[in-house]
Amino acid sequence: MKAIIFDSGTLISFSMSGLIGELKKLKKIFDGKFLITKEVKKEVIDKPLTIKRFELDALKIKQLLDEKILEMPSSLKINDGFVENKTKEILDIANNTFISEGKPIHLIDFGEASCLVLSKILTEKKIENIIAIDERTTRMLGEKPENLMKLMESKLHTHLNSRKENYKHFNGFNFIRSTELVYVAYKKDLIDLKDGNIILDALLYSLKLKGAAISDDEIREIKGMK
Repeated sequence: MKAIIFDSGTLISFSMSGLIGELKKLKKIFDGKFLITKEVKKEVIDKPLTIKRFELDALKIKQLLDEKILEMPSSLKINDGFVENKTKEILDIANNTFISEGKPIHLIDFGEASCLVLSKILTEKKIENIIAIDERTTRMLGEKPENLMKLMESKLHTHLNSRKENYKHFNGFNFIRSTELVYVAYKKDLIDLKDGNIILDALLYSLKLKGAAISDDEIREIKGMK
């Protein structure tokens, strides 16, 4: 068994770019589960369904859940309440890792934190997993917290202190972005549009413009991998 845990931003990027069909095709060739947490469901379905501007995308994502393309942790007998309690713990640790003038710096929200918690639970159950997340802060916290601190100092124009003992709570996660998922879809010939290098360029920039944290240099690197 293996799983991809989807954060809100990745699902929203796919929906806004008209790539829900490609997500379904990826699921068909993936020998495992596509999972979302209760907190992510709130962010991409429950709350957006009450806002006209976001209602259509919420309905598209809800259909993925209805069709069991996306599934909840309960499909693996994981209790939502347990995930929620652990999410509060990891959220408190993350948002008290960097300090400026005695005040903690807010880094992540409930959705991202719940994905980290679910990943830890799956790993403990020996289930191979990866988190699909476009948001850069969470990925850097897991991969290079020292670089994240430098980035935050640059953005906030202030010196930060860090509780380095917190770093261990964010080790061992695997991440993938929507741009990398769509590259897999492209390589597996799951994209209906056929126009050589142009379609890959269009796919990657569409996701970038919808919120995926990826640079122009990284896009050129992906395109060069063909």
